[in-house]
Amino acid sequence: MLNGPLKTVSALLFGLAISAGAHAAEAFEAGKHYFPVEPAQPTSTGDKVEVVEVFSYACPACNSFQATMHKLKAALPANAELVYLPAAFRPDEDWPVFQRTFYTAQALGVIDKSHDATFDAVWKDDGTLRISDAVTHRPVKPMPTIDDVAKTFAKFGVKPEDFSATANSFAINTKMKRADALMKAYGVDSTPTLIVNGRYRLTASSAGGLDQVVPLVKFLIDKETAGK
Repeated sequence: MLNGPLKTVSALLFGLAISAGAHAAEAFEAGKHYFPVEPAQPTSTGDKVEVVEVFSYACPACNSFQATMHKLKAALPANAELVYLPAAFRPDEDWPVFQRTFYTAQALGVIDKSHDATFDAVWKDDGTLRISDAVTHRPVKPMPTIDDVAKTFAKFGVKPEDFSATANSFAINTKMKRADALMKAYGVDSTPTLIVNGRYRLTASSAGGLDQVVPLVKFLIDKETAGK
C-alpha cells in the first residue's frame, strides 16, 4: 500500500496516463483520419474484429508498407484478426495475375510461407517476378504470367502444374470476382488501404503517417469492441 507522497505521485501518473489515452483517442477524427464504409460490409472473422489490408504484390507502396503491416500484426489484440484482400484494378501493372496468385497460394495452404516471399520476388533486384526493370524502372515486357508464378512455388512444395490448375479453377475465379465487388463496396481507390470490421476505411496518409497506422487501427478496434 502506498502512503503520503508516493500515493500522490502514483495517482498523478495514473491520471496522466488516462489523460494521454483520452487525448490520443480524441486526436482521431471520423472524416479526416478514417472514413465510414456505407453501408457497412459483413466480415469473415466471426466474433473477432476484422482488420483487412487491401493490397497488391505488384504495388510498390504495398511493398514499402510491409514493415508497418508486420508491426500491426504483432500489435493486434486477441479479439482482432488480420485478413488480406488482393486488388486487381491495375491490369497495366499485372495486378490480376498477383490477385490470382494470392488466392491460389491460400487455397493450396502455403500463403503463410509465400506472402512475404512473393513481395520479394517482385521487388528485390534479383526477383524472379519483377514487373519493372531494376535500373530504368520501366515496365518489363512481357510481364509475369500465372505459369511463371507457378514455377516459383516449387520451393514451397507445390508442383507448377498443380499451381496452374488451381489458379485457373472456377473457385479462384469466383474469389477474384468477390474481391473486386467487395473493394467497390468498401470504396477503395488506392492501395494499401485498411478496413476495420467492415465499417471504417483508412490509409497511412489519412492516419497522419506510418507511425499513426497502428494506434489508429487499435483505436477503431476498441471502438468496435465497446460498441458490442
